[in-house]
Amino acid sequence: MESIVRAMGARSAVELGTFTGYSSIAIARGLGPQGKLLCCDVSEEWTSIAREFWGRAGVADRIELRIGPGMETLRSLPQAEQFDFAFVDADKPGYPDYFRELLPRLRPGGLILVDNTLQSGKVLDNSNQGENVAAIREFNELVARDPRVRIVLVPIGDGVTFIQKQ
Repeated sequence: MESIVRAMGARSAVELGTFTGYSSIAIARGLGPQGKLLCCDVSEEWTSIAREFWGRAGVADRIELRIGPGMETLRSLPQAEQFDFAFVDADKPGYPDYFRELLPRLRPGGLILVDNTLQSGKVLDNSNQGENVAAIREFNELVARDPRVRIVLVPIGDGVTFIQKQ
């Protein structure tokens, strides 16, 4: 992820789902010293670990953490294009709404990476109506039909969808 962020020349990014900070460190490193990353998470406990590692990695000065529901944080931001890059690895039922809120805030040519979009292949089993699987299936169909974006789902790990705003 660091290489992707660096290669696209991103200077502003947002992450939904920070957990212990692994991906946020990669994004912040890719943004460089002048970059800014907004991290959104609901857990003070897990993000306290992230804060420690941001300090060790030397990127704490370029990260702003907001504790609270990701949708509330996104909706509190201006609708104007402000991000070059976004990473989503949060509550799966929120994915469709995260996409709807992120896209207007992403610059043309900007990139959204979304994790867990294969759900261990369960998205292909229509008899599986589990909450997360159904939400990811809805998300995958939503982005596939959206003419404003180009997408590719890469079968790395549990699936990562790359969404580029046209």
